[in-house]
Amino acid sequence: MSDDPKSLIRIARQDAPASTVEPLDLGRRVRELRKAKGWTLEQAASQAGLARSTLSKIENGQMSPTYDALKKLAQGMAISVPQLFTPAQVPQVSGRIAVTKSGEGQAHATTTYEHELLAGGLTKKQMLPYRATIRARAMEDFDGWVRHEGEEFLYVLTGIVRLYTEFYEPVDLRRGDSAYYDGSMGHNVISLSQEDATILWVTSLG
Repeated sequence: MSDDPKSLIRIARQDAPASTVEPLDLGRRVRELRKAKGWTLEQAASQAGLARSTLSKIENGQMSPTYDALKKLAQGMAISVPQLFTPAQVPQVSGRIAVTKSGEGQAHATTTYEHELLAGGLTKKQMLPYRATIRARAMEDFDGWVRHEGEEFLYVLTGIVRLYTEFYEPVDLRRGDSAYYDGSMGHNVISLSQEDATILWVTSLG
């Protein structure tokens, strides 16, 4: 297996659904924006410089507004015209949880790292958490830089590690130390302590 966590990322994404886009109901969107401001039809129409009946027909889908009317609506609500066509972000509470007991993660061994994938049973994750035992002792143990998409967070659990990055000087990290960096920047980690160091890695999947 490659040292690069791309294979772990593929595992985490294997059940990701294809994205779908639903057509926007402009009338509903205008009504949501008006109600979010706590305005009545009369107040919103007055702010936009439109007749109450015109705004009512727009909200109920009984007429298609002209561009001039759209501009007035946007100005009256202190937003841009494109925002009229941007669906509201509805917060959703998934209530998901994944518990991984010590030593029960999915093992993925490499020549330089021994990964233990955490929360492996949770699909469609936004982050990939894994515990890693660092076997490497020198940069020569690697076949070039490790690179992957997303951002990455590293937290030292035991031992001492040296973090090599493509654009910065190497830095030594001990238990409790951490680093946050761009995953597409070349990076490698080796153990400096006599025993294999262990770290927690969290990689974004966005």
